[in-house]
Amino acid sequence: MAVKHWIQAIRLRTLPLAIASIGMGSILAAAHQVFDGYVFGLAALTAICLQILSNLSNDYGDSVHGADSADRVGPSRAVQTGAITAAVMKKAMMVLALLSLSAGLSLLFYAIRSRQDFILFLVLGILSIIAAITYTSGKVPYGYKGLGDLMVLIFFGWVATLGTFYLHAHTFYWAHVLPATALGFLTIGVLNVNNIRDIESDKLAGKYSIPVRIGRKKAVYYHWFLLGGAIVLTTIYVLLTNYSISNFLFLISVPLLWINARAVLIKKDPKQLDPYLKQMAISTLVFVLTFGIGLLI
Repeated sequence: MAVKHWIQAIRLRTLPLAIASIGMGSILAAAHQVFDGYVFGLAALTAICLQILSNLSNDYGDSVHGADSADRVGPSRAVQTGAITAAVMKKAMMVLALLSLSAGLSLLFYAIRSRQDFILFLVLGILSIIAAITYTSGKVPYGYKGLGDLMVLIFFGWVATLGTFYLHAHTFYWAHVLPATALGFLTIGVLNVNNIRDIESDKLAGKYSIPVRIGRKKAVYYHWFLLGGAIVLTTIYVLLTNYSISNFLFLISVPLLWINARAVLIKKDPKQLDPYLKQMAISTLVFVLTFGIGLLI
């Protein structure tokens, strides 16, 4: 079984999202001078494992439920093409679930100070694993009900950012909900590009994503709302804190987001839209990095 098929199934272009989600919480911790390198490393490892688990589960689930059919426009999937059997993919999902749990437990044993916090974060971790698996897998995958966007906001935005900050600082600030939500919006943006691209094949498979439910035109407006909302929320956060001009450095990423927003509008051919999934993921990482640099200099 060729390594290239596993690399394809892992979908490396989505991994910047895992780094971005942990990075945002760690940047906020650094701004409060409570950054811990071990927390960042273990949290990043956990997030990457969860992202890969989600990608493998998506490959498996969409193939089983028919979304990855001959009508699909995006890159071929490993289970769909038979490059990896469904049985082998399920075993790989189990391995990644165990790796995610192991990395998460290592993080908790290192960072958590109280039994209550340990139980809370253990529950959140288990829920994250379940969410990664059941997006398109299982008898009632929530991605087929149009709930994928909400779950991305919860786990990639709020849980990842606020949870990571708490593991660094052992405290919580309501103002951090703003950048956490902004990151969630950008991550949903990646999913939205994917769902706009696959809107026709998803209709045929009975996968009722947000674009399928509201139509392509409104899905484009929704995309603009997500990207614009991320900029507005981050700007409000900067204005509410003790800011300087350097804190607005994240605005450097706006042209990248504009390129993506324009592509979603004008590129009606799904094949032309596919490269903008990677572009949106990288733009999200650039957004987080520039936000962090501006906050810390």
